[in-house]
Amino acid sequence: MICIPIIANNLDDALQDMKEASKVADIIEVRLDYLKKPDLKCILERRTKPVIITNRPVREGGKFEGSEEERISVLKLAIQLQADYVDIEHDSIQSIPGDTARRVPTKTIVSYHNFRETPDNLIPLYQRLRQSGADVVKMVTHANTITDNVKIYRLLQQAHGHLISFCMGECGMISRILYKKFGGYLTFASLRKGKESAPGQIGIQDLLTIYQPQRQGKETDVYGLIGNPVSHSISPLIHNTLFKEMNLKSTYVPFKVENVGDFIQAFRELDVKGYSVTIPHKESVLHHLDALEPMAKKIGAVNTIVNKDGQLIGFNTDCKSAIQALEDLLQTSGMGTENDHFTGRCVTLLGAGGASRAIAFGLQERGAHVTVVNRKYERAQSLARDVGCLSREFGDLPEIKTDILINATPAGMFPVVNETPVDKNQLKPNMLVFDTIYNPAETRLLREAKAQGCKIVGGLPMFVNQAAAQFELWTGIKPPLKLIEEIAGKKLLGE
Repeated sequence: MICIPIIANNLDDALQDMKEASKVADIIEVRLDYLKKPDLKCILERRTKPVIITNRPVREGGKFEGSEEERISVLKLAIQLQADYVDIEHDSIQSIPGDTARRVPTKTIVSYHNFRETPDNLIPLYQRLRQSGADVVKMVTHANTITDNVKIYRLLQQAHGHLISFCMGECGMISRILYKKFGGYLTFASLRKGKESAPGQIGIQDLLTIYQPQRQGKETDVYGLIGNPVSHSISPLIHNTLFKEMNLKSTYVPFKVENVGDFIQAFRELDVKGYSVTIPHKESVLHHLDALEPMAKKIGAVNTIVNKDGQLIGFNTDCKSAIQALEDLLQTSGMGTENDHFTGRCVTLLGAGGASRAIAFGLQERGAHVTVVNRKYERAQSLARDVGCLSREFGDLPEIKTDILINATPAGMFPVVNETPVDKNQLKPNMLVFDTIYNPAETRLLREAKAQGCKIVGGLPMFVNQAAAQFELWTGIKPPLKLIEEIAGKKLLGE
């Protein structure tokens, strides 16, 4: 079930939000602690979906500042008025006599919140909460790292009866999305932005349209994006739409990862079927995989991981996808020949990370003269040695002969869209400028390059090509490029 919390501070707004939420939610939580003058009788009479009545005290992250006796009396009234559920804190459950609850149809939820961390062993606490006699146990903790979600997964796997459990915070968002896969009783989603009742709560529209929990179950295969940041990515929308179109019981979620080694080790337990890998983990993840396909091994960077019977195999689809995007532009602009697009061309490559490695190897193989430029010159030198090309310091940019300029740094990526890796005066009309960033679709670098008369290509064609290649590696099914382009275009360009 999906529950939408109502956190309005007055009755009229609360009733309006309840009406709106009832169109999409399975159940609604009314947070009385947010309301200045709650009219419980009116709220329950106007409900059209099952309602959870919560009156959360400050000590448990709520807003109620009155006496404990006053707070509990409101919850007892909710039971007398036959609310569908009443949420009672773990240290207050004894204030609601069991026989009081049993005389009416109201179900009780005993809740525990930890806003600091996710403890290592949650089972003893769960067992104590179960002994309260409540119909549903709720255990919500804060995720300080992505691996805290595995603790919640373990708890849900061992639980008996109805358990609501997930992690708060950005790192815990996946436990909210994967609640059915994990075995949770329900999840919470906000009515809209600004209406969140807890950190990390996803909006109901994003939950339904991007992650489609209505298609999820314990047997669902999980895929996801490893990176930091990941909030800008449209990969979940792309792959989840493809899964739906291909009628595959699979879902794709973002994993905000800081320590990739700890993540890979911990998430083997969840048997994730495949990963996309983005900044900053394309190189470091190599050391935590079971095998590499030849191109990934040669490049020294991975952007795709396939789980083959428990063995994690690394692939690189960036190289082919980037080269294809450049070839298409050269062909359509008349700047290239049919079979020889890059031989003898001077390519200046900005960046020395995983995407840069893939592009540098691909272009060098095709006869281009590649020069790697990076703010940390030692990294540029290291990549140039591996590829067998040139490296220069960032301050040398004006002196470098450039036919094709490629940005493979995050400069200009959402949300820092006003950044650019180079001064516009260094862009010349005869250049081809390729920005590997796809969000936004047209970066500041591309806008300024176009104004200078350059031929430009953004990261979207590369993204579409590599997304299709990843999907095929995971599923064995070749998805239609046109569909991926349409989905991405609607999201990025508002088409």
